[in-house]
Amino acid sequence: MRRQRRMGIGMTDKTPPGDRIAKVLARAGVASRREAERMIEAGRVTVNGKIIDSPALNVTSAHVITVDGKPLAEPEPPRIWMYHKPTGLVTTNRDEKGRETVFDHLPKELPRVMTVGRLDLNSEGLLLLTNDGEVKRKLELPATGWLRRYRVRVNGKPTDDMLVPLREGITLDRETFQPMEVSIDRQQGANAWLTVSLREGKNREIRRAMEAVGLTVNRLIRVSYGPFQLGQLKSGEVEEIRGRVVRDQLGLDKEFKPATTPRPKVNRRRKPPGGKPRRQ
Repeated sequence: MRRQRRMGIGMTDKTPPGDRIAKVLARAGVASRREAERMIEAGRVTVNGKIIDSPALNVTSAHVITVDGKPLAEPEPPRIWMYHKPTGLVTTNRDEKGRETVFDHLPKELPRVMTVGRLDLNSEGLLLLTNDGEVKRKLELPATGWLRRYRVRVNGKPTDDMLVPLREGITLDRETFQPMEVSIDRQQGANAWLTVSLREGKNREIRRAMEAVGLTVNRLIRVSYGPFQLGQLKSGEVEEIRGRVVRDQLGLDKEFKPATTPRPKVNRRRKPPGGKPRRQ
């Protein structure tokens, strides 16, 4: 009975119909599933007029859901965009230090989107965006196993022997990094260009791993995330991935909304980090 009172919908021992409330919120693009759970615990979500405080609740289309007093909108078809993140932007909705975020520089015509994973302040390159929290979750799961490839410039003169620990996997501050694929592309004066590939990215993993073998990263560009390639996408631009491609790659049964144009891009009048608006 305690469980029934907390949920407020007359649960029985049988599995109730519908989906978990956090999953429904994620599907509607409100937030990722984890963020939705925090919103629920904060008392920001109601079901049939009652505030809920636990995500352990299944709902169907018959339930009336509100978030911060606003009715939950019907979920749009899942969509994914590729964004060429410049340096100098943080990958978060809000920054406590007041720094500019990637969301400050996205085109206004985009719907509410979430980032798939992160790139740190000084990293650049491919960042995937989606309007669907379940797609975000699926792409971020280590079980997905998608290879993430980076072009990395380091200060120093790396040798194959120096890179052996990275290829075998190292442990730093009690945190174990999985083996990386690392190749030396070319030496260019005091710097060298490397290609680094990994399947599970942790916070500043490449930078920390390179420091451990005596190399300092001074530029890091993500060039691919699984089957999606940065290609010729320019810094600051956005391109939607066609629905058929996404559906085939993710194996999703939900219909994807196709890109309206081959290459929808960021409004070039938006002010780039630390610079003036570009003229068209």
